[in-house]
Amino acid sequence: MILKKILNIVLIINVACLQNVFAQQQRPVQSLYMFDQLLINPAYAGSQVQLSATSIYRNQWVNLEGSPETVTASLQSSMLNNRMGLGLVVGKDVLGVHENITLFGSYAYRIPLPGGASLSMGLQAGFDRLQSDFTKTTVPSANPNTGNVSGSSDPFYNATSAFNPNFGVGFFYTNRRFYGGISVPYILENDIIQDVETGNLTTESVKNTRNYFVTGGMTFPVDPNFKVLGSTLLRFQDGAPLSFDVNALGVIKESVGIGVGYRLKEGMIYMFELKINENFHVGYAYDLTFSSINRVSNGSHELMINYRIKIQRWHRGLECPSYF
Repeated sequence: MILKKILNIVLIINVACLQNVFAQQQRPVQSLYMFDQLLINPAYAGSQVQLSATSIYRNQWVNLEGSPETVTASLQSSMLNNRMGLGLVVGKDVLGVHENITLFGSYAYRIPLPGGASLSMGLQAGFDRLQSDFTKTTVPSANPNTGNVSGSSDPFYNATSAFNPNFGVGFFYTNRRFYGGISVPYILENDIIQDVETGNLTTESVKNTRNYFVTGGMTFPVDPNFKVLGSTLLRFQDGAPLSFDVNALGVIKESVGIGVGYRLKEGMIYMFELKINENFHVGYAYDLTFSSINRVSNGSHELMINYRIKIQRWHRGLECPSYF
């Protein structure tokens, strides 16, 4: 009995740690974030002017059992002569026994500025639905006759779920060569899971801590057929250290992009982007991990597909950016 209680304590601590990691990744930031910033900033809604649909799939830490998998899909467009933007983001995140479904709608109001620049102010609202199926876990227990430890299910672990509404705000500035944004996608610090009991043991609830994002990017023309797109993303989170990405993407003839990035304390990012035609863009990113996780994982893969189309009723006479 003493051994089982000790093992239960260890498992509960691990569950709490997993939940904390999941809370930090509840709205994951993809390596190809620069092509769909609606995922982190509601003020970006309509910035691509055209009706734009983007889907990104991320498989993190390949070959590591229970590692995160993320699928996001977004839809956005400008309206009212590019003075207003509307957006929708749907996502599914899986981490071990945890599955989170998100649905958020975005509204952005754009103020034209001199020189072709603009400043957008955005709001988003929606919900997260987190399900944690602890019945899929096993608790090691000791055989009373032999003392050997073996895996067994524990009836005290149950499936739990939590429905949490939330909202966020953001600002996004852009001109012909530069963009910058700041956002707080989740303002409410909801409990993403209630207290979990195991026998006489109870864990404290885990909160979804607030995230702050700062983005920036600039285009550096080299010659008429080649340019470099530099971008950075800073992530601040209550109770967590600063994290940031720095990226550079070389674009050939407005069609092919090849780039590299660095993520603080995590590793390198290698990117490829292809503009198939005026409507379709595809992208791929590979994250090479520097941490000890690389002993059991071959890195992370990310795939993106984007479809854009002009609707004459909404977008007639408007200039549509090729990137960002």
